[in-house]
Amino acid sequence: MDVLIVGAGSMGTWFGDAVDAEVAFADIDGDAAAAAAETVGGAVAELEGETTYDVVCLAVPMTHVAEAVAAQATRAKQALVDVSGVMEPALEAMERHAPTVERASLHPLFAPERAPGSIAVVRDRSGPATDELLTTLEARGNDLLETTATEHDEAMETVQAATHAAVLSFALAAESVPDGFETPIYDALGRLARQVTAGTPRVYADIQATFDGADAVADAAADIAAADADELEALYQEAAANWHDGHDERRDTEEETT
Repeated sequence: MDVLIVGAGSMGTWFGDAVDAEVAFADIDGDAAAAAAETVGGAVAELEGETTYDVVCLAVPMTHVAEAVAAQATRAKQALVDVSGVMEPALEAMERHAPTVERASLHPLFAPERAPGSIAVVRDRSGPATDELLTTLEARGNDLLETTATEHDEAMETVQAATHAAVLSFALAAESVPDGFETPIYDALGRLARQVTAGTPRVYADIQATFDGADAVADAAADIAAADADELEALYQEAAANWHDGHDERRDTEEETT
């Protein structure tokens, strides 16, 4: 199997290393494509070429995945997949521009340097090529989380957009404190703030542009800031019920079915 990976960033490089195939990288940045190819022992391909491949994988920013699908779909002989992180726009574009080939959307729920991990998967049009790719990913220690595009994208509003907004808000609002004043909660948030701010700003900007979630965090923070003692106690109880009742109940249900 040969695979064209469009997008030679960290996620495209991870995919090229994770699959058992002959891979080639195409990117608007030729140096990035060459670096990715050298890293995984692959080749460099033309971004606007006409050469076809068994599988084409779009590893581009989520804000550009639909246009990348439109530009590259005809190069896929068997399957078209993406690892952009947003599923509904990607799969809609695949169905429109590549209705006869296999289609799947994958979202590795980890940074490439922390692989293996959980990968959200939507098999929109299954077949031997996508099955082989997913079997290889699973054999390399990844857990495949079968889902739907709607379920995934709605979850990312909380898992990514709201979570990142909360952590970045803390990172912006927190002021330096003297050594020794740290609490366990402060330390935990500080570790998250350092982790998030060590990433790529454009990735976080794309997430906020793609998924709702930040407004809910802003509204909750405003409610807390405006609350009197009784109102704050009620908000605290609401939060506790959400996490200690709702989340624990869902986790117990998941454990019973596995």
